[in-house]
Amino acid sequence: MAEYYLGLDFGTSGARACVLSQGEEPVFEIRAGFDDPSSPVQWREALFGLLAQLPTEIRAQLASLAIDGTSGTLFVTDGDLEPASPVLLYNDGRAVAEAREIANPRFGPTSGLAKRLWLARHFPDAAYCFHQADWLAALLTGKAGITDYHNVLKSGFDVETMTWPDWVKLLPGSKWQQKVLVPGDTIGVIDPASAKQLGINPSCHVRAGTTDSIAAFMAANVMEAGEAVTSLGTTMVLKLLSETRVDDADSGVYSHRYGRLWLAGGASNTGGGVLKQFFSDDELARLSAMIDPNQPSGLDYYPLPRPGERFPINNPKLAPRMEPRPYDDGKFLKGLLEGMARIEAQGYVRLAELGATPLKKVITVGGGAKNEAWRQIRQAFLGVPVGIARYTEAAHGAARLARSATSILAIV
Repeated sequence: MAEYYLGLDFGTSGARACVLSQGEEPVFEIRAGFDDPSSPVQWREALFGLLAQLPTEIRAQLASLAIDGTSGTLFVTDGDLEPASPVLLYNDGRAVAEAREIANPRFGPTSGLAKRLWLARHFPDAAYCFHQADWLAALLTGKAGITDYHNVLKSGFDVETMTWPDWVKLLPGSKWQQKVLVPGDTIGVIDPASAKQLGINPSCHVRAGTTDSIAAFMAANVMEAGEAVTSLGTTMVLKLLSETRVDDADSGVYSHRYGRLWLAGGASNTGGGVLKQFFSDDELARLSAMIDPNQPSGLDYYPLPRPGERFPINNPKLAPRMEPRPYDDGKFLKGLLEGMARIEAQGYVRLAELGATPLKKVITVGGGAKNEAWRQIRQAFLGVPVGIARYTEAAHGAARLARSATSILAIV
């Protein structure tokens, strides 16, 4: 009898479900949209709606599931797990005073720790404080006060010692500090009432989840130190598996624990958002097909959509450099792609300078992964093989996490 493993990904515009069996090819996928990314009511409706739409056979033989959510999204609830505050989304920056009080560059206004202080000051009587994935898992198990070491990194947890530091315990909201599990470890089995109502295997394990960006990394199935994933979306995000932890708040670099390794990364403001300022999708496809990646353009660009850069240069006033613009649109596009490849290469060099394992392979995800000319240009700048991920959805990564009976992120 087949066993099935479910990954649930909660993003800003909706939720996705991906079901795996023993292979990597999904056996079932489905999506549910929601209008308000800050509405727990809509998240809950999406969660139970997706579960109800799984085929009967899959529900009956579901062995385990894992949920990923947007990183740094926090709110508080009452003792019945009902929301008791606004949701502070990943990019909510209202906790300015709290970040100033923490006085640590790792914990800015959008960090989970600063948000927790803000919530503690405004909703001191709340029973629980949750990250998005934590709350959804609690709805399925009835077990509150549990999280994973990915979601909690920016909430003050020390992922090196796997403890809550004493100085964090002294801050407001310390009563909400959660038990921290390794992503993929079992929280518990699904609540019997939910299992009966939905026709789900009552022995289905609900596993500790992760963040949406790390779930997407897991989907690419990168496992060795020196291997990396570059996400070419609106911006460019670099994630490198390293044997050593590297952190540098001044250049926007931090590391997640990834089992026995570390996942070091940074994000540049360059990316597809710049290209969209000049070209339509059709124009990009047509012009890219005409590019000879082996003939340099001779242009020295630093493409940015507007002034300001985070990584590998941390300068909020850094001006874009996209002049002179040649008459030939194809040459202009090649110059932009070369500029982005140069930034990517500088980013991985910066991680190595900080002590990360040197780069030996890059897997590409995101919309830009489809551009073959860009792949060849990037490979020349990076000096290592550059491939394309077969699976890129965060829900697929969450399903892989659900399937690992002994977590792929085990520390020992």
